[in-house]
Amino acid sequence: MGAFGDAIASIKATNFRHIALQAISLGMIVTSALIIWKGLMCLTGSESPVVVVLSGSMEPGFRRGDILFLHMGKAPIRAGEIVVFHVEGRNIPIVHRVIKVHENVEKGDYEVLTKGDNNTGDDRLLYAENQMWLQRQHIMGRAVGFLPYIGWVTIIMTEKPYIKYLLIGVLGLLVITSKD
Repeated sequence: MGAFGDAIASIKATNFRHIALQAISLGMIVTSALIIWKGLMCLTGSESPVVVVLSGSMEPGFRRGDILFLHMGKAPIRAGEIVVFHVEGRNIPIVHRVIKVHENVEKGDYEVLTKGDNNTGDDRLLYAENQMWLQRQHIMGRAVGFLPYIGWVTIIMTEKPYIKYLLIGVLGLLVITSKD
């Protein structure tokens, strides 16, 4: 009958209790992943402790597809550090280097200006309209480590969503048809 026919026959042969057990197991896996993510958020002080580099603006230091690990401590950010920030009106975080810092000692805060290593000019054109500097609330974290190329999985699934749906379907079918 073939692999697909065997999978359909296996699904028909399973009882409700077995399917419910598989669904609970899948729910526990998803819940565990969310707990780990929230734990990392608490440990790093960053709203997103892991990000993927999506463009070549930081080459040669970071390439498209690299995964960055972030940490957001209490210490002020210094020129030369690599930060990940978000800008109003853009839902994708940006990874760039701090080139200038304005500190306000009286208020205890600071503003930064960023630039991609591979870009010719600073990032003021990327910021929101009439925004010249980034404030602390825009910065998601400092880059403290990276894994090269691992983020390509995320990029491929984002740019080619049919691969993501195919993978989810295959994994779901494996969960449903597994006998353990």
